Amino acid sequence: MEKRTAFATLSRFRAEFYECLNGRGDALFELAGALLCTEGPVRTLVDLALAPEHRRGHGALYGGLNNGRLGVARLRRTLAGLPLPKAADGRLVLAADVSPWLRPDAATAPDRSFCHTYGRGEGRHQMIPGWPYSVVAALETGRTSWTAPLDAISLGPGADVAAVTTAQIHDLVERLIAAGQWTDGDPYVLIVLDAGYDAPRIAHLLEGLPVEILGRMRSDRVLRRPIPPRVYDPKGGRPPKHGGEFVFGDPDTWGTEQAVTVTDTRLYGKATARAWDRLHPRLTRRAAWLDHDGPLPLIEGTVIRLRVERLPSGGENKPVWLWWSRTGATRADIDRCWQSFLRRFDLEHTFRMIKQTLGWTKPRQRSPQAADRWTWLVVAAHTQLRLARPLAADLRRPWEKPAEPNRLTPARVRRGLRNLRAKMASQRVHPNLPAPAPGAHRAPRTVVRQRVKKSDASSPPVRHAPARPTTRRAPSHGARGRKAFPPTDRVPACRRVGYSAPAAARTCSPSMITGSFADTATAATSPPKPL
Repeated sequence: MEKRTAFATLSRFRAEFYECLNGRGDALFELAGALLCTEGPVRTLVDLALAPEHRRGHGALYGGLNNGRLGVARLRRTLAGLPLPKAADGRLVLAADVSPWLRPDAATAPDRSFCHTYGRGEGRHQMIPGWPYSVVAALETGRTSWTAPLDAISLGPGADVAAVTTAQIHDLVERLIAAGQWTDGDPYVLIVLDAGYDAPRIAHLLEGLPVEILGRMRSDRVLRRPIPPRVYDPKGGRPPKHGGEFVFGDPDTWGTEQAVTVTDTRLYGKATARAWDRLHPRLTRRAAWLDHDGPLPLIEGTVIRLRVERLPSGGENKPVWLWWSRTGATRADIDRCWQSFLRRFDLEHTFRMIKQTLGWTKPRQRSPQAADRWTWLVVAAHTQLRLARPLAADLRRPWEKPAEPNRLTPARVRRGLRNLRAKMASQRVHPNLPAPAPGAHRAPRTVVRQRVKKSDASSPPVRHAPARPTTRRAPSHGARGRKAFPPTDRVPACRRVGYSAPAAARTCSPSMITGSFADTATAATSPPKPL
């Protein structure tokens, strides 16, 4: 029953995805099929035109990407309505991150921005021109390389990452609520962010939605404690707006933590989490808060410090500082927060898979619009891999270890998708020849006839009899009144209809006989005559 449900869900998504392709839909749909079924990583875009699933030429491939139309709004609603992974308590956990499509050599490509990269070239932090994309995906529980990408937006030059991500998350949460993924009484949706985002500001902008923000902070941050109770001072003066400082790098300013948890892990040893309640950043009227109307808000939250005993790579185990948008955290909330943050790194596996295996950043597109269409085709292809996860067989290599059916990686699921695709209902993707333009000149059709070479000018061409034993048919007369079959005295005995060579014919060499013995059928009494 589970496989039947998964098969029906995958078929419905493929049909809905085809309906989202408004212009050059057949070419784009076949391109997505070739992307899924091609053996090995995608090296170049034109290689997909050689796949059996792509029945058009390479011109249709580039034409679909450059001039096709894709209903992004409908595809986003379709992705929000699919079955999504949830945490143990039924909570949706979403992760947002930026991944660049580097284009350093495309000097004339519009809308390029400087993208932060690390490990490229000399293994250091660099700013490379390219197209950055903000991606939001749903996370699973446990150690896995699977995520569910739900949205992708290109960041233009000079874009405010926090503002764009806030609008992206706001629209996504509304689509999830409209699709029935969250109802009243369900746990709030948890949004996990990395250190590049301003988590307190995003939490303030998303106020009013059923979401919680969990973001990592740099280790050099300084937060403030709550406002202390007002004490009468005979000297007067303005009451304080902030409490004492909480310096991440100074343990003397930490004070007594609210809760402490210790968890034994297999990879990291003992993981110790300490939490302090009601800490907020001190805001000033500059940068993002320059045009804020009214008094600056106090955005309070819970600070969690995570320290592990060791790292699997053997590196230095530096502490991780997290900021949670809720207050009054319990021990269970602390463990849930830092464990959910560790699942955020699964999104890095998704980025690596769609770049190295599906070839997301391999094409050298000229326009950002074509890059957006290709990005959504990659998102739709990855979604089909996720839906086909319970159905795919483990086509492992001889040197790979066997895996359980539900524990296959996206690359191993992709190997068996060609066999699975043949069982699904295919859409109308037959190649259509373009109709001629009105008034266009149509070239006359040229009929090529085969010219028969005659061995003798006075004799008509010889017609071969069928290979199977037959009886001689009545001769038919041509246009000029002569018979279609030539006279028997002009044809060798071994070529006559109804003749079978005796044993003496085995001594004849091929040079003595014109034709073949394949036309002979029944026995005869006269021996063959050499030519």
